[in-house]
Amino acid sequence: MLTPPGLKGKQYRITGTAYPRLRRPRERRRHILIAVAGVLALSVLSWGTVQLVGIFSGARHTSAARNCVRAVGAAVPASGDGLVLPSAPASGRVSGTASGTPSGRASGAAAVSGAGAAAAGAGITVNVYNATNQAGLAGRTAALLRQRGFTIGTIGNAPAPLQNKVVGPAQVTGGAAGAKAMAVLRSEVTGAKPVTDQRKDATVDLVLGNAFTALATPAQAAQALALATAPSPAASAHC
Repeated sequence: MLTPPGLKGKQYRITGTAYPRLRRPRERRRHILIAVAGVLALSVLSWGTVQLVGIFSGARHTSAARNCVRAVGAAVPASGDGLVLPSAPASGRVSGTASGTPSGRASGAAAVSGAGAAAAGAGITVNVYNATNQAGLAGRTAALLRQRGFTIGTIGNAPAPLQNKVVGPAQVTGGAAGAKAMAVLRSEVTGAKPVTDQRKDATVDLVLGNAFTALATPAQAAQALALATAPSPAASAHC
């Protein structure tokens, strides 16, 4: 029998062979705060890991995207707006002749000489039609194209359905056999619209519109032709 000192064995008596184990009161709130803090810390670490993975992955994708080069330049479409131009000039006024002397705005912006300028149009037959009210425009332009190596076919007024109806500076018309010739001729007139028809030969028509001012300079034509005929680089699977 054990009796604590000071109790004198009268009021309290403790029985048994061991003292009772005394514990501090449970700090439930503290445990909850520690658990919440642990969850938040784990969330922050996980989010940071995801961000780092995303940054490195994005850098790889950006590097791959820089290697994906798309071709620049206009290509001749497979089909046009359904207009079919005859190979012979329409009746009415004749805008000029191939032997005429180049003059006006066209000659001022596009006079060329030398074998280099004539190489691009070599072997291409062009019919030049005037769809504007400017007299002699087709003849002057045809003379400049001859200087650049083109073979001039018909020179005259555009068919009635195209008179004052050409959108932009010009319209280049040809068949499937003249796709390359169309690309070369379009490089000579900035903004020319391509139109395909059912002709079987490789001749092309240049129909001048009201917005036409002059042929492109030799440097501009060479640059446009290089862009139009450059092969498209093969894109990788990651592009």
